[in-house]
Amino acid sequence: MKRRDFLRIVGASAAAWPAIDSLPSAAAQSTLRVGKAGGTAFSFVPVDVGQEVGIFKKHGLDLEISSFGGEAKLQQGLAADSIDVALSSGPGLAFIVKGSPIKGIAAMAGPPLLFALMVRADDTVKTADDLRGRHVGVSTIGSVTSWIVSEVSRQRGWGINGIAQVPIGDDAARIAALRTKSIDAAIVNIAAGLKFVQRGDGRILLRFGDLVKDFIVHVIFATDKIIAADPERLRAFLKGWFETIAFMRGNKPETVRIAATIMGTDEATAASIYDELMPMFSSTGRFDPKALAVLGRSFVEMKTLPRQPDMASLYTEAFLPNN
Repeated sequence: MKRRDFLRIVGASAAAWPAIDSLPSAAAQSTLRVGKAGGTAFSFVPVDVGQEVGIFKKHGLDLEISSFGGEAKLQQGLAADSIDVALSSGPGLAFIVKGSPIKGIAAMAGPPLLFALMVRADDTVKTADDLRGRHVGVSTIGSVTSWIVSEVSRQRGWGINGIAQVPIGDDAARIAALRTKSIDAAIVNIAAGLKFVQRGDGRILLRFGDLVKDFIVHVIFATDKIIAADPERLRAFLKGWFETIAFMRGNKPETVRIAATIMGTDEATAASIYDELMPMFSSTGRFDPKALAVLGRSFVEMKTLPRQPDMASLYTEAFLPNN
């Protein structure tokens, strides 16, 4: 090989080194175990979107994503140290008071836009005023769905027990009970509600964005162990999370494509759910004091806790971007 050819090759390689060094190497990627309270809920889709489009990888994270069958099982996963970070509900903050080794690190969604109160299309229940004394299906007594029914009743001056609650289980069971006239109405995930409407079986009587404005329906949790041992990984995760939320707001088609796969639905339905639910996601992760006060009150009303806790002790904003 001629000397000038050798120098040309070396020079070209050297010019490429800075670009190569600027990319995260496989060795630089750190695994973070993330648990979702529900596998197919749009509420938790951002973690899948960020993983697929490479946002978390850009921050040096390789996410190991697991789905759990509800909040109770997710809490078991946290306690067993099988996950580091959890995407769960605002009311899940109460588990900390009961001894769960976790802390809220971001308020990921505010008003409960993901829930809708459904009625049949037969006009048995025409308006919200017809709900007094009626039987409304909820997941379980003491759940978020249960509290929302109590809050609707309270706001209408009927007391928290002015609407009869019937614990039925998951969305499918509630829709089935509504269809067979075992109950008069049901609170379900908006995705299930939209399908019910599309089949012509029912209609949405209430959405809760206006009725329950001050609330934190979803929180990102981290275990005490990772908070103490690796706070930088949590900061990287939250940077990736909020960049993903910004990406989703600006890239609906790509978000809908990924969400449809995760939720097991068609893209038209996923697009409708996107329109309904994207507004609920926080862009900052800050814990609003008014919303925390409502959550604290809900713990007592749902009989989750005997008294309101010191809400400031249940979360930290230390890992939020630009904090």
